[in-house]
Amino acid sequence: MHPALEVILLEKTGKLLSKVKVSGGGRCNVTHSCFSISDMVRNYPRGANFLKKTFHQFFTTDTIQWYADRGVSLKTEEDGRMFPVTNSSQTIIDCLMREANKYGVEIRMMADVKSMKYEVGGKKDEAGGKKLDEAENSTQRPFTLELSDFRILTSDFVVIACGGYHKLSQFSWLQQLGHSIAEPVPSLFTFNMPGNAITQLMGVSVPQAAIKITGSNLTAKGPLLITHWGLSGPGVLRLSAWGARELAMGNWQFTIMVNWLPEYNEQTLREYLQQLRFDIASQKIGNRNPFNLPQRLWQYLLQLSGIDEDKRWADLPAKEQNKLIANCCAQEFKVQGKTTFKEEFVTAGGIQLSEVDANTMQSKVVPHLYFAGEILDVDGITGGFNFQHAWTSGYIAAKAIAGELEGK
Repeated sequence: MHPALEVILLEKTGKLLSKVKVSGGGRCNVTHSCFSISDMVRNYPRGANFLKKTFHQFFTTDTIQWYADRGVSLKTEEDGRMFPVTNSSQTIIDCLMREANKYGVEIRMMADVKSMKYEVGGKKDEAGGKKLDEAENSTQRPFTLELSDFRILTSDFVVIACGGYHKLSQFSWLQQLGHSIAEPVPSLFTFNMPGNAITQLMGVSVPQAAIKITGSNLTAKGPLLITHWGLSGPGVLRLSAWGARELAMGNWQFTIMVNWLPEYNEQTLREYLQQLRFDIASQKIGNRNPFNLPQRLWQYLLQLSGIDEDKRWADLPAKEQNKLIANCCAQEFKVQGKTTFKEEFVTAGGIQLSEVDANTMQSKVVPHLYFAGEILDVDGITGGFNFQHAWTSGYIAAKAIAGELEGK
């Protein structure tokens, strides 16, 4: 941090780093173990081209090293997500707080910014309307912030890192500065299927399933979890991110097709079942699950297909077999609504990226105004990608401000 810089952090609530606290089930999914920028940006439904530029300045390797230099080691899990070895988000919170204290960052809680004004180069004088020279008005700072308790702060630089907003109206104070907004819509959410019989299997998960939104090109693969309200899990969250805008336009009413056996299509599954009728002909269908699906899910699929669990594989009629193939490879579900988790809420939308310099995170509309994190129209799928964007953009903004001071 630049020694001449006095940093004040304004926190709207009474809690610091609450999103870090709940991330990854309380373990904090810090980043993702992807070390190719071109591969990494494929995990961002919005903002990929912008991130191609920013990641060259601060990438996953830099995040891992930054924490390691401060005594926090990260580990990689099988799916690529990276967590502190302590498996506790408190480790990350403590590290960030130590860093803030080390550099004397002043933290003000319950400091909700209600308005922000920017005046170029000082105030106009009464006589000729001429702007005062900076030397004549050295105490005049360009930014004036009014807090909800009517306190006034002035500043030379402002970094907005307040996360995403749920409603367009919440961006009004930034629109008043001249910025345009990509309208926010939910990005990571689960699919509600009220009254569907599959919800009786709540708690059942499969390690890999393929999901497609019918009538669209939207598809995703990944772990799938059945809940008491519908379907969740990384596969669903991934699909919700890629389809965020399209699904919002349809008021979250759509149909999905699930392939519980993504290594098969209907043709190859039919061929395999034909082979099973010979290989395990005398075994009962209900007792022998040849696909390693959870037993409750297998029994559900058999029942849905009208197949008696006590029937032998050799005696499986063609009609029931065809139903089973369809239910395993292309089961349709009507989705009626979404569920979002407020603590981990992610939005698609925010400050238009065309109005921000990717090299500095500085606004192209208002000098000395910077952005970091989800306030920008950047969002990633689940897996540590949104945090990596936050670390990267925050680093670049801080570096740019320090560079401005060095240049003076």
